[in-house]
Amino acid sequence: MKILVVGTGGVGAAVAAVAQRRDFFERITFADLDPARPEELVALFDDPRFVAGQVDASDPAGVAALGRGADVVLNATDPRFNPVIFAAAFDSGCTYLDMAMTLSEPHPEEPYSKPGVKLGDAQFAEHERWQKAGLLALVGIGVEPGLSDVFARYAADHLFSEIDEVAVRDGANLVVEGYEFAPTFSIWTTIEECLNPPLVWERERGFFTTEPFSEPEVFDFPEGIGQVECVNVEHEEVVLVPREVDCKRVTFKYGLGQEFIDVLRTLHKLGLDSKEPVSVRGAEVAPRDMVAAALPDPATLGERMHGKTCAGTLVTGRGKDGEARSTYLYHVSDNEQTMREYGAQAVVLQTALNPVVALELLANGTWSGAGVLGPEAFDAVPFLDLLAEYGESHGQIER
Repeated sequence: MKILVVGTGGVGAAVAAVAQRRDFFERITFADLDPARPEELVALFDDPRFVAGQVDASDPAGVAALGRGADVVLNATDPRFNPVIFAAAFDSGCTYLDMAMTLSEPHPEEPYSKPGVKLGDAQFAEHERWQKAGLLALVGIGVEPGLSDVFARYAADHLFSEIDEVAVRDGANLVVEGYEFAPTFSIWTTIEECLNPPLVWERERGFFTTEPFSEPEVFDFPEGIGQVECVNVEHEEVVLVPREVDCKRVTFKYGLGQEFIDVLRTLHKLGLDSKEPVSVRGAEVAPRDMVAAALPDPATLGERMHGKTCAGTLVTGRGKDGEARSTYLYHVSDNEQTMREYGAQAVVLQTALNPVVALELLANGTWSGAGVLGPEAFDAVPFLDLLAEYGESHGQIER
C-alpha cells in the first residue's frame, strides 16, 4: 500500500510515529504547503518508507497529481480543505480517509432549532458516485469521530439487544504549564465545532439543533480523570451513528471547562471566530487564522502537558439478556506515556492512532467497501483487536 498524507501538523506527524512501527505499507508520502515540515518529519524518523512532498491543500490539481502515485489519500488537514482533497482523491482513483468531515452551515432562519447543511452532507451526497467507481471514502476515522463510532457499532452488535441512546462523552484533566490559554487541539477546528449549533438526533424527531454549550451535565470519567462538566457540541457522531446503529437518540458532549467556554464566547462576540478574510493594513486575513497563528501550536505542547484525555461512548438500553444496561466504552491517553512512547502529545496521538489502524485493516482486506462510509459501517471487532495489538487498551465500565 502506498499512502499520501496531506498535512503534517500535530496529527499528521503523530500518524508517522504510529505507522513507523508497522509493516503493512510500502511507502508513505507526507506532504504540506511548507516543504520544510515534511522534510523535518521524514528526517526525524529516518524510515526509508517515508518520503517528503509538497502540496497546496487548496489546489485540487496539485493534490490529485500527487495522489496518482498513491493507493490511499489520508487527509490530516483542517476540515475546510476536505472538499478539495476528497474530490482530488476520487480524481486520482484513490481510497480516501479523513478524521473530520465537510463543514456544516447553520439554518439561515432558525439555527438553534433546525439544522441547515449538516457535517458530511457534501460527502454523503457523493456516495453513489464513489460506489459506482468502486472507490471507498472512509470518513470520520479519528478518535471522535472514529473510535467512538466503532464503540457504538460494537455495543450494538455484541452488548445490547435494544439501544435507547448513544451518548459520546469526551473529557480530560490535561494541564499545560506556562500558558494562560493553550488549546490541546487545533483551535481552528475547536472554534468551528464549539460555536456552531450543536446537533442532536432522535428517532421520532430526526435531526435538530440547540444553543451552543447547552444541557450541561457532570460526567465521571475513568482512570483518575474524575468529574468533568460536559456540554452539547456539534460533532460528526450524531450524523454517522444513526446511519448504521439502531437506536433512539444520539448526542455528543464535550468537557470544555468554563474558562474555555468564556474564551470561545469572547472570540465570537468580537468576530474573531470568523472564517471570512478582513483587510488588515492591506493584507487579507481571516480572524480565525490570526487567532490560530497567535496561539501555540498544539503539537509543540507535549513537554508542558500533564494529565489524561478520555474519548468514549456511553450506550444505554437493554442488554442481550433483556435487562436494563448502561455501558461506557472508552479509550484513555496519558500524556506522559504518549510522549515517552511516541514523542507526541496525548490528544493528537489519540486521534492519529485510528486512521493507521483503519489503513492496516484496509491493506490486509479485513475492511473493504465502496462508496462514502463511516466507521460504524464496518465490523468493530477486528478494529478493536488490532488497536490492542498496537498496545492501546480500551476499557468498558458498567454504569
